[in-house]
Amino acid sequence: MSGIQGQIIAITGGSSGLGRAIGLAAAQSGATVVFLARRKPELLQAQAQATAISGQPAYAYVLDVADPVAVEAVVQRIYREVGEIDVLVNAAGFGHFEDAIDTPMATVEAMFRVNVLGLMYMTQLIGRRMADRGRGHIINIASMAGKMATPKSAIYSATKFAVVGYSNGLRLELKPYGVRVTTVNPGPIRTAFFESAEATDYLKSVNFIVLDPTKLAWRIVRSMNQPVREINTPWLMAVGATLYTIAPHVGDFLAGTLFNRK
Repeated sequence: MSGIQGQIIAITGGSSGLGRAIGLAAAQSGATVVFLARRKPELLQAQAQATAISGQPAYAYVLDVADPVAVEAVVQRIYREVGEIDVLVNAAGFGHFEDAIDTPMATVEAMFRVNVLGLMYMTQLIGRRMADRGRGHIINIASMAGKMATPKSAIYSATKFAVVGYSNGLRLELKPYGVRVTTVNPGPIRTAFFESAEATDYLKSVNFIVLDPTKLAWRIVRSMNQPVREINTPWLMAVGATLYTIAPHVGDFLAGTLFNRK
């Protein structure tokens, strides 16, 4: 029996990519999955697929996490219509790869609203309920870019550095209440993320470290309700991120050469 069987798993960014893969893996593990995303057609497809896999209802709510009013309204609907959320996966996010001094500030603000503030809106509302219940698990999808910045990713890295820092503090704050916090720091994943970021050439250039979303999703699902502090993958980038911290000059060399393919 899975450790999440019968539990309610809410996933932002659930209509595609890693978020959708996590939802389908959770459904296969017997969980009730709540998909949250902006694109209704893709959202309904994910819902139907999860329902077929699990043999029980899955749920879908259209949500832009950058809108705090919408976040509060949708979260309240989930509690009324589905039940208490056992695991929250904050997977919504987008990237834009361009030199920092050339990136329009409107793009910068939009990225922070989705990647950082949206994650915080969801976490605060749901984390309070988890703390009151004395149990729950919050999984924040950050990035290896949140540990090791590379050229043309300064803004995206800044958002993910923020997610890593927020998650580290949150983990300590919620531990006394029985709520776990896990940070997932993946390298490039074979999803439509890089198409949206107009960086498909980058994905091809780092093919030797590109992650399979389904395999990563299962690793994340297996971590649910477990005391897992971080998931850092692939191992080569995890080593690079460690060197980036303990040997900054070596880290800068790796970030500017081996991992600089944008």
